[in-house]
Amino acid sequence: MTSTPSLLAGIGQSMKHLSERQRVIAENIANGETPGFKARTVETPDFSSLVEVYGGSGGKPRISRPQIHLSGGMAALGARAPKAGGDVILESDISETKPDGNNVTLEDQLLIMGEVQSDFAAMTNLYRKQIGLLKTAIGRG
Repeated sequence: MTSTPSLLAGIGQSMKHLSERQRVIAENIANGETPGFKARTVETPDFSSLVEVYGGSGGKPRISRPQIHLSGGMAALGARAPKAGGDVILESDISETKPDGNNVTLEDQLLIMGEVQSDFAAMTNLYRKQIGLLKTAIGRG
């Protein structure tokens, strides 16, 4: 049986990863008019070990970037043990490239930013609930 502190550590790792993704998206947006700039993203760590532990046998992870998983899974990205952040890599899902070589599309970046914001809010709520359960367990809730 896995303890709650390891769940909290997993939530923390996920939140750090989402923060790094948000930083890279902000850089993409800031360089939206820089000639030759290529949009970047943060490589998604493999959280399947957390899903196996916390998702149960019927639990399925929510996939926010299905094109990665459909094109060969995490192994295609060189998956390794989960860590807080991820490697910054060139974005592979680009809808257009401008004549100056820049491939940042504001609309795409804002859609991704919305996903990150939603995922971060979900992690924050999960963290709050876990802390509430811990407080209740020690009689302070």
